[in-house]
Amino acid sequence: MSGLLVTGIGVVAPTGIGVEEHWSSLVRGEPAIGPVDGFDAERYGITLAGQVRDFVPADHVAPQLAVQTDRWTWMSLAAATLAAEDAGYTAPEDAYATSVFLASGSGGNEFSQHEIQGLWAKGPRSVGAYQSIAWFYAASTGQVSIRDGFKGPSGVVVSEGAGGLDSIGWARRVARRGTPAVLVGGTEAGLCPYAMLCQATGGRLSTAVRPEDAYKPFDRRANGHVVGEGGAILLLEEPAAAHARGVRRVWGEVAGYAATHDAHHHEDPAPDAVQYARAIRVSLADAGVTPDEVDLVLADGAGVPELDRLELDAIGAVFGDRATPVPVSAPSSWTGRLMAGGSALNVATALLAIRDGIVPGTAFLDDPVEAPGVDLVTSSRVQDLSTVVVLARGAGGFNSSLVLRRPREATS
Repeated sequence: MSGLLVTGIGVVAPTGIGVEEHWSSLVRGEPAIGPVDGFDAERYGITLAGQVRDFVPADHVAPQLAVQTDRWTWMSLAAATLAAEDAGYTAPEDAYATSVFLASGSGGNEFSQHEIQGLWAKGPRSVGAYQSIAWFYAASTGQVSIRDGFKGPSGVVVSEGAGGLDSIGWARRVARRGTPAVLVGGTEAGLCPYAMLCQATGGRLSTAVRPEDAYKPFDRRANGHVVGEGGAILLLEEPAAAHARGVRRVWGEVAGYAATHDAHHHEDPAPDAVQYARAIRVSLADAGVTPDEVDLVLADGAGVPELDRLELDAIGAVFGDRATPVPVSAPSSWTGRLMAGGSALNVATALLAIRDGIVPGTAFLDDPVEAPGVDLVTSSRVQDLSTVVVLARGAGGFNSSLVLRRPREATS
């Protein structure tokens, strides 16, 4: 079976709303991390985040739907619309021909916090009926499906930061069973006191007060990561169906995918990168691609020294025997880590990089760690790109790898 085609991309991210806004920000090297707005994050030892500062919910979500849902779902609804518009995709007469398979790492945080505060301050009668659905991990999948009338097999993937890639893995299964179009990816909105406290207890957030010191994957001064919100939703289509409807543009092809699990500990990382490297190797085999054919790796980029070292070990184990070091970049360093939304956004970034032949750099990578066999990209560079690997990890041991290829019509 040929790989699914990416025909539409919708981005709602700290770097901008829409693919071109996001991409131009990355290429120019504009950090989207800044002081937290909306509440006093310093109470939790945190001062910085990657926020979507120009997102106006009323521009994207009907009022009667907005009151039922959380900010992360507003962003998913907006990104799903942008993806469909980008693809020129309108719902076919067969409502079962389109699926929605999104990812979520934290659910409806802000909505839940308001309801819990009401419960403790005023009692049970202050809690609205929508609490039961607004917080739930599948809320965005369900609301997009209902609003747009997409009734194909749908679901939600909950594998934290790996979820954006894993949703694409599930889309391939859905397509193989006969559904020609699937919306994938996801968004997150974990920037409220309740969500920030939950993340701060994990010990992996940077306490730096200057953006240039905060989130520095693969740098000797790496000290944790910065939380971000937003993400991306993409429309994937079976090639024959896409061409039959007269698709106007193909961003790229999903050539290979694989996922593994460390099976080590629910919090502590595995002592080695064996399973992470295995995910990369299996995805390459699935795509029929050798390590020498890969032009770029977009890394997970945890920003935690121990996790960065494990990721470089995994990449080195797979690509270390190449004649030239494999270029590696961590574009999430510009936005903060968006959990499931981050890996989905990295897929969008990879496709834009392939289109324009530009590799985005890693933010504030001033003093790179030693990385034999790896070319850590510190600033944007021009480079022809045909095959890109996107990596992602989720807390608890999830490892995922996706292989994207330039659309075949662009290479013929």
